[in-house]
Amino acid sequence: MLEGERGADLRHEDAVGNDVGALLDGPGRREAERLVEALVMVSAEPVPTAHIARLLGLPPSQAESLCRGLSHSYETQRRGFCLAEVAGGWRFQSHPDMKEALEDAMELERPGRLSPAALETLAVVAYRQPVTRAQVSVLRGVDSDGVLRSLCQRGLVAAVGKDDGPGQAVLFATTNAFLEQLGLAGIEELPPIGAFVPPAEVVETLEERLRGR
Repeated sequence: MLEGERGADLRHEDAVGNDVGALLDGPGRREAERLVEALVMVSAEPVPTAHIARLLGLPPSQAESLCRGLSHSYETQRRGFCLAEVAGGWRFQSHPDMKEALEDAMELERPGRLSPAALETLAVVAYRQPVTRAQVSVLRGVDSDGVLRSLCQRGLVAAVGKDDGPGQAVLFATTNAFLEQLGLAGIEELPPIGAFVPPAEVVETLEERLRGR
């Protein structure tokens, strides 16, 4: 590359950098926020940060910073809604502390709750995914086909591929709808499973009582 061409490229990069900086300051930042608000408002699914970055012509890190700033401003203003990061993207939703008030005011029917068996199966899939029907049944100690079908119908679990082993059993994993329901940005935000397991001495005591010792 000729020295003159290299200099022109560097000047172009500086100009782009300055434009990006200007966009996130003053009126430019407000226009960017308005565009994010409009985009998230009309989207039926959470909008990924990468998509917002492309639309604004910003690096993903600055687009994420912009979204987090908006989210913080709504929280500071104690708005009835929030900009939440769920299922790998951003979406508007009612503020969590408004749930009961909304249900009472609008006389909404509470969604049918999952049975203990369904919750247990969902937990197995969430923490061991991708997992086969047989593996779920072994971990639960009972046949889980019916429960898995129910979770698939609810859109919380879906088939994501096939196992490499004999028979190529179907593999199941949680869906974006599962993340949305729990308000998680990704599966890595699930609490450590150790938090739900009692200490070894407690388990031993329970076993002794069950055996009548």
